[in-house]
Amino acid sequence: MNRYLKYVPDLMAIFMAVIFLDSLFFKFTDDPKTIQIFTIRLDGWASSLNLPGLFGHTGLFSQYVIGSIELLASVLLLVGLLPRYKHLQAAGALAGLLVMMGAVSFHLFTPLGIDPNNDGAGLFIAACTNLVFAALLLGFFRRAAFLEFVGRVLAIFKPS
Repeated sequence: MNRYLKYVPDLMAIFMAVIFLDSLFFKFTDDPKTIQIFTIRLDGWASSLNLPGLFGHTGLFSQYVIGSIELLASVLLLVGLLPRYKHLQAAGALAGLLVMMGAVSFHLFTPLGIDPNNDGAGLFIAACTNLVFAALLLGFFRRAAFLEFVGRVLAIFKPS
């Protein structure tokens, strides 16, 4: 049994990447469901707070920006399957954690709600699952790799 447990983190990373990659088609092709979520619901809510355009097509949190971060997270998670690049898997988990913290928060605390697509909350459940997997990867399975990643990033900014 123990020899199979070593594959759990990589299976979690693959699952996360598949979820992220699956959503890219909808985000990058202006799918009507994505327009409903970002442009109508979230940007409408942001407009009520005097922040119009925040989630619109050119906004700071547009579907394209979020999709690009999810694409980056997917690439890092999958490249991190190679033993030499586990620190990149940790970086992908960090990107996924940050995006999913936002996603879950917006589902819970805005008019978006947990079932914006009337699909039985599938989008929300996927976001929660990716959030939990990212937290487990960072805090438990890839903690040393994450610290290695942080060390490498800090070394870039260290004066010589």
